[in-house]
Amino acid sequence: METKGRRHAGKAMMVMAAWLTATGQLFWKWGHDDILYMAAGFLCYGAGAVLMIRAYAREKLSVAYPLMCLSYVFALIYGDLLLGEDLSWRKAGAVALIGIGVTLTSYER
Repeated sequence: METKGRRHAGKAMMVMAAWLTATGQLFWKWGHDDILYMAAGFLCYGAGAVLMIRAYAREKLSVAYPLMCLSYVFALIYGDLLLGEDLSWRKAGAVALIGIGVTLTSYER
């Protein structure tokens, strides 16, 4: 019998992959002309890709892939908190809908 943590390992890996890819893109945004930021971005993005592949080995594609949409959520948070971009109610509502959709898609009994 699977433990609860083991059963959700693929989902957790996908969430980490979404966070790492969004973080990699943040580094690219910050350092489009700085090789160290570019390298950090590629490192994060590559680690996210590795986690994504490992997650696919543990979880159904129809459950795992929608979790990558969380990268939109992370990007919006980064934009607001770290880049000084405006966070409108419309954007916040869209992110809430993404979160609801991801939750409904990845939830299985």
